[in-house]
Amino acid sequence: MTETANTSRPLYLQGHLAPVPDEIDAVELDVTGSLPAELTGRYFRNGPNPRPGEDPGHWFAGHGMLHGLRLRDGRAEWYRNRWVRTKSMEGGAEYVRPDLSVDLAAVPANTHVIPCGDRILALVEAGLPYEISPELETLGPVDFGGRLTTAMTAHPKLHPLTGELHFFGYGFFPPYLTYHRLSAAGELVESRVIDVPGPTMAHDFAITENHVVWMDLPAVFDLSLAGTGMPVRWDDAYGARLGVMPRGGDVTWYDIDPCYVFHVSNAREDQAGRIVLDAARYSPADFNRIWSGIGGTADPAAAAAATGAARLYRWTLDPATGRATEEPLDDRPVEFPTLNDDRVGLGNRYAYAVTGSVTGPESDGDGIVKYDLPSGRATVHRLDDGLAAGEAVFVPAAGGTAEDDGWLLSIVSDRAGRGSAFVVLDATDVEAGPVATVRLPRRVPAGFHGSWIPDPQR
Repeated sequence: MTETANTSRPLYLQGHLAPVPDEIDAVELDVTGSLPAELTGRYFRNGPNPRPGEDPGHWFAGHGMLHGLRLRDGRAEWYRNRWVRTKSMEGGAEYVRPDLSVDLAAVPANTHVIPCGDRILALVEAGLPYEISPELETLGPVDFGGRLTTAMTAHPKLHPLTGELHFFGYGFFPPYLTYHRLSAAGELVESRVIDVPGPTMAHDFAITENHVVWMDLPAVFDLSLAGTGMPVRWDDAYGARLGVMPRGGDVTWYDIDPCYVFHVSNAREDQAGRIVLDAARYSPADFNRIWSGIGGTADPAAAAAATGAARLYRWTLDPATGRATEEPLDDRPVEFPTLNDDRVGLGNRYAYAVTGSVTGPESDGDGIVKYDLPSGRATVHRLDDGLAAGEAVFVPAAGGTAEDDGWLLSIVSDRAGRGSAFVVLDATDVEAGPVATVRLPRRVPAGFHGSWIPDPQR
């Protein structure tokens, strides 16, 4: 049984979303089952965690906190958690200055954490990334030698063939959207403004082997809402469209039905020259319900019914007709789609996602789902009642040859806020349940995204 939602507190300060009050360290954690020997490295996960007594006004606005697990030789050597010590957390710096300029280092850095060359970066889409040490200490903001003058998305895409990192930044003021490309050597070699009508919450995008795919959708920034947590509202008049940009070329836009996408699964070029995009799609009504719920403006019990309401969809963009077609791939609620990163932009047979209500205090059928996309078949690792899964990160198995030869890493938490565990699933057989479970020394609040960071090859 989970606890009853407390209507006196926002949803994001309750249950498995509630922040923890401090930083801890623990060593030699209990392991049930057997951790695969090749899992030698670190699993880091990011998410919002306001300090005690703080209410940031929205789930997305809390200070970033990293949770880290060190694995080696079949052991879970340590767990630790650390706030990302940004200018806004340490010094109270304001993101928007009195002259309406923006301090790109005054951000919560609370959304993702990725390896980037020899660096580890904590990301949030509103500003600069922060470099983090392998021990989770904050080293400072990164602007790539002064070349990055916009924000950086929390969802950059690493091209598996070229080693280039593609990303973008958006802003409240023009330029609203800017594309960036980082060379395989880690140098920012291209920055280009993309023309869009206004400032929107462009959370994610996609790449294919030869293109960038943009999502220009009707969740717009409205500074008249400043001070309410996240100044975003739905705007029916803005319209919805997807853009296809060849490397170095102009964007071709395709109108689509109004919707919102927080997270892309993948994109590819098909044999007919069309662009195929898979993503977790929210209808306008579902977006508005989840936004009010995680923003604390709706009754928590009512908001819980709307959370996790995205569905896996496919858009096919045809340059021959200039039209986009769309189709649902599944009717179950999903979020946080992932894949084998070696297939980013190249097409993938398998995709993974969290199913159930990501944020609500109650849900039926929570688990981790694996899609076999060509066949339309889905298999699910079902969680026990009262548990919720975090994003499932794919790690290739040593010597694996098939696309799904590997492991899925996820933090599973009790919805009533009583505890958490780190689980490892065999990606070839998710229904079989965890091959290993690490009992964590504390509850880990529901968060956003993480990465597996393997030890350097000797």
